[in-house]
Amino acid sequence: MKLINLIENKPVEGGLRYEHGLSFYVETQKHRLLIDTGASDAFLYNADMLGVDLSRVDTVILSHGHYDHTGGVLAFAQRNPHANIYLQKTAGAEYYHKDAQSERYIGIDKRILALPQVHLMDGNYVIDDGISVFTHVTGRKLWPAGNHALKQKTGEQFIDDSFCHEQYVVLSEAGKKILISGCAHNGIVNILDTYRSLYGGAPDVVFSGFHMKKSSDYTEAEKQNIRATGAELAKLPTIFYTGHCTSEAGYQLLYEIMGEQLRESHTGDQFQF
Repeated sequence: MKLINLIENKPVEGGLRYEHGLSFYVETQKHRLLIDTGASDAFLYNADMLGVDLSRVDTVILSHGHYDHTGGVLAFAQRNPHANIYLQKTAGAEYYHKDAQSERYIGIDKRILALPQVHLMDGNYVIDDGISVFTHVTGRKLWPAGNHALKQKTGEQFIDDSFCHEQYVVLSEAGKKILISGCAHNGIVNILDTYRSLYGGAPDVVFSGFHMKKSSDYTEAEKQNIRATGAELAKLPTIFYTGHCTSEAGYQLLYEIMGEQLRESHTGDQFQF
């Protein structure tokens, strides 16, 4: 299995573009997949620079209904109108970032929902014996503090986003299981609890942002929450690759607990499993 990080937040050398977004390209024995498409068409440029032929992609999976993971879908669909695109049916709702200073729509472009190759799912789904997705993570242990400003608008009312639109990809090949999550809004510990109930044990490798990014410094309670998350993850026989919405400060707090079990994943990075 081969995985390439097509775009992420951090500037890198080599002329590759970066943005607040995330996109992975994956090759398995049976499939060529795209998991998320960043915030714009910049990932297409990076794919070309990295020698990735996106016209051969057969499956696209969108981790949740936020612009920074779906913003490149329409541009991708012009280049490749044949790949099946999978997202939860709740991903098309009205999602906002709202705090005391501002109110900003962060949901998907609604034109995506009208694409003929889009499949709107309602819950867990098995694509084949090598690819499945799961959702409905209901635990709230070690809830990411970055979620508090994320809302869903229903009529004129704003309610806390439940992240029922978030889904997680499980890739199985050659005896290994790899879990890919976009932002882990539901909390990586809760996601792994649900994974265990469905698949048993723990995945060999996880790629995920942890949504610890904040515009202000962490409170002591938030630091403790991150350290407790690291302590839970350190119990598992799993290697974790992270970036995007984790933040440098969050990464360092986790690394203090997890050491080399935690690794960075940035634009252009390539992995072989």
